[in-house]
Amino acid sequence: MAHPQMFDPGDPQLARLRRIALRLPEAQEKVSHGRPTFFTKKIFAHFGGTEKLVTGEMVQHPHALLVLLDPMDAEVMLERPGSFVPMYLGPSGWIGLELDELDVEDLPDLLADSYRNTASARLVRELAAETWPPESPISS
Repeated sequence: MAHPQMFDPGDPQLARLRRIALRLPEAQEKVSHGRPTFFTKKIFAHFGGTEKLVTGEMVQHPHALLVLLDPMDAEVMLERPGSFVPMYLGPSGWIGLELDELDVEDLPDLLADSYRNTASARLVRELAAETWPPESPISS
């Protein structure tokens, strides 16, 4: 059974995320499990996620960014408002961050960090050779 679509394709938060993520070398977008994901060979970012509370209640975060950061960075980011450990992906080190809580300058760096943790060595070298974040405006 296919997953239902869990996002609005015209969402301005998704458009902002897409503008930045797709500037990374060989990055592509696909819908997986009803949500937009960004990947090369492996996924480096998800738009939206679910958090399971200790009570068993599930909380949807439709405007969240899910990224795979280095463990020390993830620990620091989880102390910020709007952060959470996503269901299913959390045990593998992924964290969720509400996009509304992120500074415009933080988004490119978070995406690049997650990209570096999932992309091939060749693509990571290619990213290192580029100016990142891109100098053109990436505002919302």
